Amino acid sequence: MRLLEITDANRAVVEAVRILPEQEEYGDTVVEALEEAARSPENRPWWRAVYVGDTPVGFVMLSLDAPPADERPFRFFLWKLLIDARFQRRGYGTATIDAVVDLLRDYPGADALFTSAVSGPASPASFYEHYGFVRTGEIFDDEIVLRLDLQTGASPPVT
Repeated sequence: MRLLEITDANRAVVEAVRILPEQEEYGDTVVEALEEAARSPENRPWWRAVYVGDTPVGFVMLSLDAPPADERPFRFFLWKLLIDARFQRRGYGTATIDAVVDLLRDYPGADALFTSAVSGPASPASFYEHYGFVRTGEIFDDEIVLRLDLQTGASPPVT
């Protein structure tokens, strides 16, 4: 599994990545994610295509070391993670987060990675919790916030 830049040469195949229909209310398409990134440069978006061999199987986007702001309380935020419906349940989501964590562990000041998820039956929250993220008890943009401690690999319990 590799995280590769999106270029003119691979843009169309990466944009064709699709999540399961029942997940669509919880996530965007790659095109929508890139449009959101373009509208929000202050969030310092960083994105990559997830490849296995020569096949794009997903997409990941972070808010990478964004300066604190009221509407953006997290410096390091897993903003989008999409694994194509044909490739789910093969460990690619976990491997993608592993790669992100490896990247951030060497990043100055990166002590925690946050993400958020809408509640519901097909919500990715349980996937994140299985990985080691812990609910913070906070709500951000009507989504539950989860935190992964990058220093120890585990998040402290919510108090």
